[in-house]
Amino acid sequence: MTPTTGRDDAVVQAVGLVKRFGSIRALDGLTLGVQRGEKYGLLGPNGSGKTTLIRSIVGLVAPDEGEVRVLGEKVPSPLTSSRIGYMTQSAALYEDLTVRENLFFFARLFGTPGQTADRVEEVLRLVHLTDRSGTPVRALSGGLRQRASLAAALIHEPELLLLDEPTVGVDPELRLVLWDHFDRLNALGKTIIVSTHVMEEAERCGRIALLRAGRLLAEGSPLELKQGAGAASMEAAYLHYASQADGGDGGRRSSMTDEGRRSSRTDGARRSSRTPPKGGAADEG
Repeated sequence: MTPTTGRDDAVVQAVGLVKRFGSIRALDGLTLGVQRGEKYGLLGPNGSGKTTLIRSIVGLVAPDEGEVRVLGEKVPSPLTSSRIGYMTQSAALYEDLTVRENLFFFARLFGTPGQTADRVEEVLRLVHLTDRSGTPVRALSGGLRQRASLAAALIHEPELLLLDEPTVGVDPELRLVLWDHFDRLNALGKTIIVSTHVMEEAERCGRIALLRAGRLLAEGSPLELKQGAGAASMEAAYLHYASQADGGDGGRRSSMTDEGRRSSRTDGARRSSRTPPKGGAADEG
């Protein structure tokens, strides 16, 4: 379960990343690699470095040390920006525009090749929003906003899709719908990097990086991680690797499990309201 870097089919290579926000090291010597066609999960509690890593891959955050390469180019690069789709924690859409108007805007912004109107309709069908395409974004529920945000990230047919906590604030039913969308996109050949603190979601990824305090605890498939930890669940596996990183001290055992339980309780409370997700700061994830 050594970090995978340096392979010819690597879509993302991050080596020795360090990012400081004041006295906080949001990334602390992080090294990992993501291969073409993977569905790769970043699993960790708030403050583990997930969002900062994703923003470093996109080129929105410059690491203080280390290097990121995406699609063979050192980040930031104008050669890769149009090949990446980025779905933020909170929907980055124009609320007064309809879903369709937003998609036309982003299609023209990225200079989508071919027939823009056809591509907009194709993406609307993909995320099951055709019947709500004329609705202003401000009138959408939290789950529908997330689907609209996913559509905007897909409009220019990116090779790499980055999803930052895409199911935050979404009830369990809609969470499953979104993950079904991600699975279909991955089956179509998209490379997907998705961050989460929900154990069950992480298990739907082909490989997972377990993160804490900006460091990589372990990396591998869900089965490899559980077998390596001698654990029956991802929760127990995460706690095992966290304890190893602490030299066997289980003093921080509760941070991940407590957050997952809070998420489950909050999702249950939101089933009826479906409120929009709240965004996070660059160094929260």
